[in-house]
Amino acid sequence: MTGAAFLVAPALAFFVAAASPGPATLSVAATSMARGRPAGLAMAAGLSLGLAAWGVVAATGLGALMLAWAPALGIVRIAGGCFLLWLAWRSAQSALRPAAAGGTASGAKGARGMFRQGLLLNLLNPKALLAWGAVIALGMPAGAGAAEFAAIVGVCSALGCAIYAGYAVLFSLAAVRAGYARARRWIDGVCAALFAAAGGALIAGRT
Repeated sequence: MTGAAFLVAPALAFFVAAASPGPATLSVAATSMARGRPAGLAMAAGLSLGLAAWGVVAATGLGALMLAWAPALGIVRIAGGCFLLWLAWRSAQSALRPAAAGGTASGAKGARGMFRQGLLLNLLNPKALLAWGAVIALGMPAGAGAAEFAAIVGVCSALGCAIYAGYAVLFSLAAVRAGYARARRWIDGVCAALFAAAGGALIAGRT
């Protein structure tokens, strides 16, 4: 391959992995429906930063060390699973809350909280490291150096940011939020179940 052609395969693989339904996309969608676009975009920014951080870890070779040392990966896996169970608990609380008792954090404080939540969600997701390793291996041409590593991480990180931001914009549309308001308790209940299933699977090592 010549020029930037080597980026096509990893970018396509990364797009499929990042855009597929999972805890990150579920979280940014639920946040955007419940809290609006600013909160959704703040969470998207946190998710993007966490995802990019794993990309740097994988590209510098630290990811291989983590994968080789099972206790390190196990700590991240259990912490991530517990965080997902906490998200499940929060969603369940929201599902049980009457409509009149709604009310969510807003403004800068709420945006900072959503950013931190998104950042932790991806930083505590060891599957992101595995995905990055596969994507980098797929795209690296023979004799590749630091520039090619940086290009793959940069392009895929930007793609991840665009995907998360796209989810935030889509699910914060007025029509979508109106539908969420009508079925809030059901939607939050489903989110709680999905977060709990993902958290339990992560802790059990089934993912």
